[in-house]
Amino acid sequence: MPRPRSLAPDQLASAALAVLDREGLAGLSMRAVAKELGMSTMGLYRYVRDRGELERLVVELVLEAVDTEPPDPATAWRERITVLVRRMRDTVGAHPAVVPLVIAHRHHSLGVLRWSETVLVVLDEAGVVGERRVVALRALLAHLTGAIQLEHLGPLAGPGTAAISALSPDDFPHMAETARAARAVDPDREFLGGLGMLLDGLEASGGTGGVSC
Repeated sequence: MPRPRSLAPDQLASAALAVLDREGLAGLSMRAVAKELGMSTMGLYRYVRDRGELERLVVELVLEAVDTEPPDPATAWRERITVLVRRMRDTVGAHPAVVPLVIAHRHHSLGVLRWSETVLVVLDEAGVVGERRVVALRALLAHLTGAIQLEHLGPLAGPGTAAISALSPDDFPHMAETARAARAVDPDREFLGGLGMLLDGLEASGGTGGVSC
């Protein structure tokens, strides 16, 4: 007979998150998490079926910390969307290696589902409905996940920007000029600037202001 379980799901998820934060996604394995817990790999299989289940536990651990309460309804829809997006960015951005797992397991994550439900409520109240609401939600998720990964894997302050700024202006005039300007853009300005452009587009296309699309 197997021994009684003695580890809670949060303990397993915390160990896996520690591995992710330290070694990145490539370092996440059943063996690495078992070692983090001070147990054998086979012992870990008493708690989870496979790595996929472990990944889902990590996603839930991280995302359960996201505040999904609706922002003040007295504020403008753009401000409410910005508040919700920043909440997700701040929480997930603290563990950038988790981003690919959020994408892979978003349909099973209560954290993602609750956050998305609140975003959809705000969009609905702004008059964004039907297919446009689908596209709007996907665009917000894409900006979130893409921006977090770029910020940590290819930041504007990194060597890539410096290398591009040194390109020959004869061959790549726009790339070189843009890279030189990019060195003055901090992560918050980059993230919020991109979000603002997305919301500008949504507003300009007639999807807000209480008018159905």
